[in-house]
Amino acid sequence: MHAGLLIALTRAVPPSIVDCELTHLARMPIDVAVARAQHDHYERTLRALGCRVERVLETPDLPDSVFIEDTAVVFDEVAIITRPGAISRRAETTAVAEALSRYRPLRYIEPPATIDGGDVLVIDKRVFVGLSTRTNHEGLRQFRAALTGYGYTVTGVPVDGCLHLKSAVTAVSDDVLILDSRSVDPRQFGGLLWIEPADEERHAANVLRIGATIVCPDDAPITRRRLEDAGLSVTTTTAAASELRKAEGALTCCSLIFSVL
Repeated sequence: MHAGLLIALTRAVPPSIVDCELTHLARMPIDVAVARAQHDHYERTLRALGCRVERVLETPDLPDSVFIEDTAVVFDEVAIITRPGAISRRAETTAVAEALSRYRPLRYIEPPATIDGGDVLVIDKRVFVGLSTRTNHEGLRQFRAALTGYGYTVTGVPVDGCLHLKSAVTAVSDDVLILDSRSVDPRQFGGLLWIEPADEERHAANVLRIGATIVCPDDAPITRRRLEDAGLSVTTTTAAASELRKAEGALTCCSLIFSVL
């Protein structure tokens, strides 16, 4: 991510989150008040790390709308508006596209393609797209086409046993990943180095990288030590630690972060 003012688009936790989409988890009661407190802490963490937080229009009737990452992927050159794999989520993109139009030209994924932003991992000019229950091969094809001419390489990666690619792998630097090898094959990532999260902390494969700082879930102490032992600067947050994780949420899900160019 290039230097400059960082914008973090977020969205409020809706009361309807109790009716969220679930794929790999059994439904459990979600305490909306606690979820909102955790999300508020997340936004404070973003501000402390230099982001200007801008909340997109609240949509109380869209249960998963707090997970704004799935609606778009923002590059320096363009923002790609996705077509989420869950039908109930497709209305989420309208307000996000309007917010992003102030900062980037827009490209849109069209039917029959589906793709969630949580399936897209960007590392400099390398883009990895998870082929999951939410993202299909046509989504991969259209995403690659939308980036034609900008110098990116786009690689499809099979995902197994988790919701999104970034449920199992995120970048902690331009050449090191944190990766759960039970869900994705590390050989898919072109020789990049990787750190495995602790067995009991598989959720910690999803961390949020802001500048030189890695934001890690506060309930993953073993994985945090592994990251620190690798020489990384790590801070923790309670965001997505309990209530939002019941909705299959994670740290990267709750924001769209990009530079103002």
